[in-house]
Amino acid sequence: MSAVFRSIAAVLFDLDGTLVDSAPDLAAAAEQMRQERGLPPYPLDLYRPMAGAGARGMLEIAFGLAPDHPDAPAMREEFFVNYERRLTERTVVFDGVPELIARIGERGLPWGVVTNKSARFTVPLTRAMPLFDSAAVIISGDTTAHAKPHPEPLLEAARRLAVDPALCVYVGDDERDVVAGLAAGMQTVVASYGYLGKSADGQGWGAHASINTPLALLQLLANA
Repeated sequence: MSAVFRSIAAVLFDLDGTLVDSAPDLAAAAEQMRQERGLPPYPLDLYRPMAGAGARGMLEIAFGLAPDHPDAPAMREEFFVNYERRLTERTVVFDGVPELIARIGERGLPWGVVTNKSARFTVPLTRAMPLFDSAAVIISGDTTAHAKPHPEPLLEAARRLAVDPALCVYVGDDERDVVAGLAAGMQTVVASYGYLGKSADGQGWGAHASINTPLALLQLLANA
């Protein structure tokens, strides 16, 4: 999957697994729950592939908990409280992302974030990390009435930037990112260095391109 995007007016990114590696803090929130229940620890590598799924993914790994289990709502809130307390303890920006954002800015392109992470977490996390000071828009999972894979969050980002969705590139590490981006009429890129989920490589998601490192995106932006 490769393409060169021309006449691009804005670049949008997913957050977890695309711009930041939040898996250590997400996993630690679930591990605290296991520890408090007297269960043995799990390694981070077990959690990492499912970090993009947030609480659902972490609780599935930690407890085999299905989203429709009767205990799921209470367990999710317990997880959220744990995670809220450690949002940026071990979360870091992926190597190459600061330079990528700087290069995008040098070309005069606005950039932003469209994530399914709720504002409860997105707002304090992005405020705590200098990278996001230059973001022109940040759309959380509860900013609009729908979350990805619905296109509305991406369309809202384009509206706030006052750009045609067709002139936007959206980069993400989950199939729902590609589905949402295509439905919004945007150019889509798989961040294959991200979490990707169970047994996924992103090759069959229908994206326009795939990148193995953040800086590889620059090769796809004709005007960046």
